Amino acid sequence: YKHFDWLYNRLLHKFTVISVPHLPEKQATGRFEEDFIEKRKRRLILWMNHMTSHPVLSQYEGFEHFLMCADDKQWKLGKRRAEKDEMVGAHFMLTLQIPNEHQDLQDVEERIDSFKAFAKKMDNSVMQLTHVASELVRKHLGGFRKEFQRLGNAFQSISQAFMLDPPHSSEALNNAISH
Repeated sequence: YKHFDWLYNRLLHKFTVISVPHLPEKQATGRFEEDFIEKRKRRLILWMNHMTSHPVLSQYEGFEHFLMCADDKQWKLGKRRAEKDEMVGAHFMLTLQIPNEHQDLQDVEERIDSFKAFAKKMDNSVMQLTHVASELVRKHLGGFRKEFQRLGNAFQSISQAFMLDPPHSSEALNNAISH
């Protein structure tokens, strides 16, 4: 698990503008029980499936090193190389390419405002969804009607956030989430 934790922290450090999904929780009590180990293994597999399908994160050299390296000595060398990477945080701006053609200022400002609204709505919606889902876990022994309605509202909020980003939105996904 510590290697997964290392990878997660590297991804957070390297890609500050990408929402990196959290790792499955590391439970302190009962961590050696068969059931817990199996559940965590399945969740880590799902996490890895998601990460390997990400168009940016899956191409990161540190991620490829995590997947491919089987030798301890090579692991340490690759780990150090990833930790010395200077293209992290705000330095990602150095990798951006400036368009050659003139950009209409009003168009650029509209796109920035649109993305800003999308990012804010998405951030708030994901926090709401995370909060509601966490409450559901705690309350799962009780009645579910109100909780499922709140969860549905949180999904609708995420659908509304996706609608604020038309070039990248998926009508099929929005329809599935909002119903």
